[in-house]
This record gives sequence, C-alpha cells and structure tokens, in this order.
Amino acid sequence: MQRFLTDRKRATGLGSGHDGTHHHWQMMVSSMAIVVVAPIFFVTFALGLQGSYEEVVAYFSRPGIAIIMVISLVVIIRHVMHEALEAVEDYVHGVPGKLALVGVTWASYILIFVGLFAIARMAL
Repeated sequence: MQRFLTDRKRATGLGSGHDGTHHHWQMMVSSMAIVVVAPIFFVTFALGLQGSYEEVVAYFSRPGIAIIMVISLVVIIRHVMHEALEAVEDYVHGVPGKLALVGVTWASYILIFVGLFAIARMAL
C-alpha cells in the first residue's frame, strides 16, 4: 500500500500517531517564547539579587517584575515538561511509562504551583 502513496500523501499523513506535526509546532512555539523570555528573566533575576533581604523582596514585589517571573516560570517549566514527556513516550513503555508520564506531569505542575505561590507571596 505504501508504494501507491505520493510524497504529499505521506507528508500529510502525520505518521502513525497522527499528531506529530502538532507536537513539533507546539515545541517550536514554546522554544521561540523561551528565546524571548529567558534573557529577560535572567537580566531581571540578576538585577534583583543585589542588596539586602528587604531590598530583594521589595524588588520582586513590584508588579512588572512579578509578571516577568510568572511568565518565565510557566513558559520554561511547560516547555521542559513537554520535552520530558516526549522522552518518556519514546523510551519508557508499558506501566512504568504510564507512571512516568503521570509523575512528570504532576511534578511539573507542582513546580509551577510552588513557584506561583512564592511569587504571589512576595508580590502581595
């Protein structure tokens, strides 16, 4: 049957899972977001580490800084989560694979929640 498919038909078939293109574009978009967010995050974070404890807390409690931290946290952790899920899907199979998928997902969302809680605690 494969020999009757044209190159275009093979390309639009999206592979056996029928969602490879979606995963690829999802990772491309989040990678582009990281290219923008990461330098802003690192500069903002580095500038905030100067001074005493009270000055650092006051710096990170500013609304603009808190928003940068929240966006950076969510974009970076979600990107890493999707990369880890893809690796687990590729290399771990059966029940251990399903448990690893659940574990990676839960760990990622717990990290996001803890980070958002910490940022909110400083900002409010």
